[in-house]
Amino acid sequence: MRLILIAFQFLTIIPLPVTVRCDKEDLGRSTAFFPLVGLIIGALLAGANWLIAPWLARPLCDALLITLAVLITGALHLDGLADVCDGLAARGGRERFLAVMKDSQVGAIGAVGLVLGILLKWQALAAVPTELKWQALLLFPAMARFGQVLTMTGARHARQDGLGALFAQESGGTALFLAFVTTASAGFYLLAVKGIIVLAAVCLLTFAGRAFFLNKLDGLTGDTIGCINELNEILALVVISALPLAMF
Repeated sequence: MRLILIAFQFLTIIPLPVTVRCDKEDLGRSTAFFPLVGLIIGALLAGANWLIAPWLARPLCDALLITLAVLITGALHLDGLADVCDGLAARGGRERFLAVMKDSQVGAIGAVGLVLGILLKWQALAAVPTELKWQALLLFPAMARFGQVLTMTGARHARQDGLGALFAQESGGTALFLAFVTTASAGFYLLAVKGIIVLAAVCLLTFAGRAFFLNKLDGLTGDTIGCINELNEILALVVISALPLAMF
């Protein structure tokens, strides 16, 4: 339970009524429960949808749900998306890329990346059939959090002083296996074999993103992990919306 609460504290800004002790090695072990926290985030979104969908037009409802998702997570991973966009736009090598990402200011390209990312996520959610909406809301945050675990496990880190490095140092095969079982089980339960298709797509994008950043930066950072998370959220919703309804 303590590791679940640690994962919950890291991935959301929702305050807990208890104080949780957290040792350095607990950070990596808590990644086993990242998809479970994703399901909790999804449950909050599905609950909010149940409350507001009968009263609002679908586009406005979906926009509010995306806003709620940002609020629950404190825009943690959107910051990574913006920083990576700025880093990609910067001219120079590895050190220049890392320096731009570490800068707290968001540049023009980062702002464009944020707008496009939020817009794509909103429209991908709007494209999900109404019959599958609550399943999609539950599943897409969990899929993306599994992508984080897959990204971090066994990867080199470009900086040794970053928060991402602390999580990766103690994460390993056991955490990855537990995260996979949670995600695959949820995907199959909610969308049958189509949930496994979504998981496969997330794995492919995660491997591609991880390989790109390992080649570009000779390691990962918290920003690159956050960027991959945002792309996986968009991808999960896109795949769910693209699969024919008759297949479900």
